[in-house]
Amino acid sequence: MRHLACRTLLAAGLLGTTPAHADSTPPASLAQSAVSAYEAGRLDEAARLFERAARAGNRLAQFNLAMMMFRKETAAPEPDAGWRWLRRAAGAGLAQAQYNFALLYDRGSGVARSLPTAAEWYRRAAEQGHTEAQVSLATMYYVGHGMGRDFAAAARWYLAAARAGHAGAQYIVASMYEAGDGLPADLRQAEHWYAQAALQGDAAARAKYEALQDRPREEER
Repeated sequence: MRHLACRTLLAAGLLGTTPAHADSTPPASLAQSAVSAYEAGRLDEAARLFERAARAGNRLAQFNLAMMMFRKETAAPEPDAGWRWLRRAAGAGLAQAQYNFALLYDRGSGVARSLPTAAEWYRRAAEQGHTEAQVSLATMYYVGHGMGRDFAAAARWYLAAARAGHAGAQYIVASMYEAGDGLPADLRQAEHWYAQAALQGDAAARAKYEALQDRPREEER
């Protein structure tokens, strides 16, 4: 499972609007205090604050509380509590929670494995711009993982992740352009995406880019 969401997420407008807690402390403030406690190693305090914010409807607190439960960083929770909090955060539209929820079903971790359910939650996160979800969904389409193979759909999601800067997706998109696999054969586009991946330190992408540079230009016509 992924690590707890960091401070930048708390400040990035992902919390949504939630009602004030009964003690008049806003859920967002409780969640922020919980993160501070977690980073200071005060796990019991963090869990209590996350739970208060989570019960008030704060989806990021729901996600973080679930992560603490999955990692056994809380006092023994009731069975399936982590799953339920993660489900609530995912249902509230938090992309990271949707991605993690998809992983549970993809791997059959704590739940009965269901690739169609995994694909649906990957899709929800992917549509919000979650690059790892985009890559996971693209791969399911590309290899026919729990669904019929669909190279065009795979290319669409790989391209989305590539444009967002995902080096692995950039390499795959380049190879798809090079082979005309799900995308029209286009060596210039292949060069472009190999170059983008190479700029992020992908040695294989650099080698592929240099090999394309050595091809006679008439192959592009």
